[in-house]
Amino acid sequence: MSIKHTSFRAAVLTATVSITGLLATGTAAAHVTAHSYGDRPEQEGYGAITLRVPNEEADRGTTEVAITIPEEYSITSARTKPVPGWSAEVRTDELAEPIDGPHGNEVDEVVTRIVWQAEPGNEIAAGTTEYQEFAFTVGTLPSDVDELVLPTAQTYEGGEVVEWDAPPPAEGADEPAHPAPVVPLAEPGASGHGHDNEPGTENDSADSADSAGEAAGEQATDNAARWLGGAGLGLGALGFGVGIGATVRARRAGGTSTGGAANEGSGEAR
Repeated sequence: MSIKHTSFRAAVLTATVSITGLLATGTAAAHVTAHSYGDRPEQEGYGAITLRVPNEEADRGTTEVAITIPEEYSITSARTKPVPGWSAEVRTDELAEPIDGPHGNEVDEVVTRIVWQAEPGNEIAAGTTEYQEFAFTVGTLPSDVDELVLPTAQTYEGGEVVEWDAPPPAEGADEPAHPAPVVPLAEPGASGHGHDNEPGTENDSADSADSAGEAAGEQATDNAARWLGGAGLGLGALGFGVGIGATVRARRAGGTSTGGAANEGSGEAR
């Protein structure tokens, strides 16, 4: 294979790989996801969770986000962190029979839903370049599951609702189009800290600071990944142009060499 063909194919391959990587990054970031910054929430304790919601409609913004907490988790307490321009409401349902709550108290209702609504002009903007995070704490966490599955409804301007509620796929199966956010849980005492203190109390202040640092770190990582993806795309396009330039120069050089040989042959004939 000639050098010019090799250069051309290499440039095309570089551009293709860069574009594919950039598209994959955008696809992964498009889902509604749940994150627990810092130590993993422990069973029988309280957990600080952040719901990350990206907008996906080109001409409509997100006006409401509602997360469902399955009743079988028996979550008795929830608090939300204020989001500027958004209101939050924690909803509960009464139980048919009381259950044991934190500190040995009986409770007759559990948290089943948290709803955030945007005030006019504060929706997650239309397009695919913005997202919002909604932080909250819940407890006590169940002891009989390894993860929380939190179906979430995302409402757009005009009333369209996208349900992120598909359960986690079996091992080896393809990811569903609209997976529910999932939060893995650790066994009690796994972090080495006590888990009786609800996040937001005095004893939790140090952990909250660490969580904020983790959140900032993850945000920086996301931004870096997007920047690298864009840089890869640019480099791929540059490589593509270099490959084409090399092909053109090679063809011109070949034509010059052929013309020279013809002229030389003509001189010998004389």
